[in-house]
Amino acid sequence: MKKISITFAMLLAALTTTTAFAKDKVYKIATDAAYAPFSFKVDGAYTGIDVEVLDAIAKIEGFEYQLTPMNFNGIIPGVVSGQLDGAIAGMTITEKRAKVLDFSEGYYESGVIPVVTVDSKIASIADFKNKRFAVKKGTTSADWASANRKDLDSTIRYFDDSASMFQEVINGNADIAFEDYPVIAYKISLDKTPTLKLVGEKLTTAKFGFGVKKGQNAELLKKFNDGLAKIKANGTYEKILNKYQ
Repeated sequence: MKKISITFAMLLAALTTTTAFAKDKVYKIATDAAYAPFSFKVDGAYTGIDVEVLDAIAKIEGFEYQLTPMNFNGIIPGVVSGQLDGAIAGMTITEKRAKVLDFSEGYYESGVIPVVTVDSKIASIADFKNKRFAVKKGTTSADWASANRKDLDSTIRYFDDSASMFQEVINGNADIAFEDYPVIAYKISLDKTPTLKLVGEKLTTAKFGFGVKKGQNAELLKKFNDGLAKIKANGTYEKILNKYQ
């Protein structure tokens, strides 16, 4: 009888420890360090669509997280290596990325669009030949530029962040930058004296998704999807988007 009591006590202790661990779990989730309007710093704190959507979902689903801002190029390797539990970083869902990540339902529609200086004569993709491209490392914009570089006989320069990429075009060291439409549209809307303009239509269309390492953190992915549905239903999602459009 005593042995049974001891065994039961050990089992109860193990269950209690497991439950406590589950409750105390803090997910480490990456976001792009400088990617307005999705994630950017204001008065020392991060805000933006990605940041607010994640926070709203965490509150409604009851989980804790540590936001980890970093250069986009390091985010997917960080998730795959297990240093990060997930990422919400204006990250386009692609077949290539889906080989190493499991994605949520898309939470935002986007697409790549060309950007030039306001006085540029470049008006369409027909004018891209022999031009100097500027792109951010690890992005679908970089993928597009790389895939079309030979046909357009163009060169590519890579940057860690969007601001440096845009500045390269403004300074005249690159002819065209490629960026997700909502990012450059937001920047242009804030500039009192715009220095950049969009060219033509989106070159691609796609959705942003929350990502975790393939085959892992299924519980976190489910929480994100469930929470996303809930904040869309209760109007929170729309309110967040309206703040940045």
